[in-house]
Amino acid sequence: MHLRPALPQDAAEIAALGRDSFVAAFGHLYRPEDLAAFLDQAYAVEAVAAEIADPAITHRLAIGDDGAIAAFCKITRPSGYAAHSDAADPVALNQLYCAPGQTGRGLGAALMDWALAEARALGCDAVQLSVWSENHAAQRFYARYGFDKIADIDFWVGSHRDDEFLFELRL
Repeated sequence: MHLRPALPQDAAEIAALGRDSFVAAFGHLYRPEDLAAFLDQAYAVEAVAAEIADPAITHRLAIGDDGAIAAFCKITRPSGYAAHSDAADPVALNQLYCAPGQTGRGLGAALMDWALAEARALGCDAVQLSVWSENHAAQRFYARYGFDKIADIDFWVGSHRDDEFLFELRL
């Protein structure tokens, strides 16, 4: 496994992994029409391609031995959560996703290590992320890195509102 930046030609594979990962973890929570609306908006190939081209968003890919994308994350600067904190220059860590069947192999840790190093290299003073209130495994993962809950926020999937926690790590 190795890490590399996303390229424009990765958009379709990132979109597919994002859809597959989200559905595997959370798909059972939503009405089909809410899930379809969310997936069509968040994981359209055109939307992912636009994010890759956006200088405020940086994707990092974990590439498996077979050459396929096994996991990815993205950081966004400025953070869309900045209003919830007194941090001067936070970055948001978004969509730290592993392909179904790829968890527990160190991919998430490698991407987290990259994201924290990147945030420090950018001179950011905090990393912020949101996590579903019932995703206890992810909360434990983030807590191991020193993230603390700083706010309750909403996350919308179609017309369905989820309770999310906003976590922050001060750098």
